[in-house]
Amino acid sequence: MFQLDIIPTDTIPTVAQESSAIKNISFDQLIDTLISDMVHFAISLAIAILVFYAGKYIIRKLYNFVYGILHRRQVEASLSTFVLSLVRIVLYFILIVTVIGILGIETSSFLALFASAGVAIGMALSGTLQNFAGGVLILLLKPFKVGDYIEAQGFAGTVTRIEIFNTIICTADNKSIIIPNGGLSTGSINNYSIQPYRRVDWTVGISYGESVDQARTLLLDLLRKDPRILWEEKTGMPSVKAPVVVVAELADSSVNLSVRAWVASADYWGVYFDHNEEFYNAITAAPGLSFPFPQLDVHMTPTPQ
Repeated sequence: MFQLDIIPTDTIPTVAQESSAIKNISFDQLIDTLISDMVHFAISLAIAILVFYAGKYIIRKLYNFVYGILHRRQVEASLSTFVLSLVRIVLYFILIVTVIGILGIETSSFLALFASAGVAIGMALSGTLQNFAGGVLILLLKPFKVGDYIEAQGFAGTVTRIEIFNTIICTADNKSIIIPNGGLSTGSINNYSIQPYRRVDWTVGISYGESVDQARTLLLDLLRKDPRILWEEKTGMPSVKAPVVVVAELADSSVNLSVRAWVASADYWGVYFDHNEEFYNAITAAPGLSFPFPQLDVHMTPTPQ
């Protein structure tokens, strides 16, 4: 059996009453939500501010700590400046991402946007980034340093500055050459200053028929008088040999003697130019020795009439 309950009509709410109740409830909920969100945001903002200033304090301490390590190890100024700048940028990036996350902003989209921007900038500045990477390798591996005389990329000169993107060398005629670090880090470099001693080579030609022993004795006597010429007993290095004069070539018009002597790297050019002049004066003044001129023998055969 079914039972039917009859509800009095005065107890049924009208449409207007329901709409009013819904509006009142929605407004109250909206107010509560706004208040709750504002309180939550205020708390998050306060925490983010505290984390930001605490992070700045920690970054400053870490920066000073790294600076102290680099200073105690006497790291070059160019390398230490680069490392400190890199440390500061990385730490501040981490701090900013952390603060954004505390504020409730989605960090994944921010990181994706940053990565996309980094890829676009990297493609646009590929050559610059290659020079930057080359500068880092040069500063870390140290194939040369400021003050070294190097030959690279078709230029030769003394290194005056090593920068992040370029290396500046000064040529013998006082021209500044700026070479990108990308090519320097991947190309061949001839560093004349990395070794303490260098061998100086001269080629001296005498005429055919003249005495090689006389020329050898004369040239070695000139080298013995120069205190800049090194001997093995002075350096203790087996690679540093006594000066020698040997017959290097029987050329078309002369007998070419090869003169070899070891000097300190800093004395190379002075010894080379000074003895060029001494060898010339000594050979021309010595009896029985002379510098030959290029000669060509022409044999003329008369034609029959």
